[in-house]
Amino acid sequence: MPQRTGILLLVSGPSGSGKTTLCRRLADEGEARYSTSCTTRAARPGETHGHDYYFLSREEFDQKIAAAEFIEHATVHGNSYGTLKSEVLTHLTNGVDVVMDIDVQGASQVRSCQDAAIQLALVDLFVMPPSDEELRARLTGRKTDSEEVIALRMKNALEEMSHWTTYQYRLLSATREEDYSRFKALLTAERLRVSRIN
Repeated sequence: MPQRTGILLLVSGPSGSGKTTLCRRLADEGEARYSTSCTTRAARPGETHGHDYYFLSREEFDQKIAAAEFIEHATVHGNSYGTLKSEVLTHLTNGVDVVMDIDVQGASQVRSCQDAAIQLALVDLFVMPPSDEELRARLTGRKTDSEEVIALRMKNALEEMSHWTTYQYRLLSATREEDYSRFKALLTAERLRVSRIN
């Protein structure tokens, strides 16, 4: 029986679009593995090494950059984050789908990865809020950020949304259940693709 190679489902979208909720639910239901990133930031209370993140020292992180071990990496607010190529490839080779919640810069790095297995597996999706007003409502609804922070998040979100045309798929957000149903339908369709079967 021919074996299917895994799908690398790369998901981007602005803060408040619901992308993280979609990715986490897919992983929680056992439909895909959530890609665990490396970071140089300290663990927060309740976070564990190897589950939430791989917590690395700056030296360890820089060594992995030098050895080209990351598919993508970036520095955000003074801390570095990156996705290990080895972790993703192990799952893909075993026919396990991997979901990555990643920003547009990281997505661009993954697309430019020269590894043939990554290129074959890659499917990218941009989750778009239905309107600017709805996005603002979602961000203010969290009641965790000041008006200044919300304004900055909105500015960043609008810039990020300008990149949606570089993705293969776009999901225009509706309700959580509708979004998840369409998200899963995309994964199901990609699993049927003949080019993914060895």
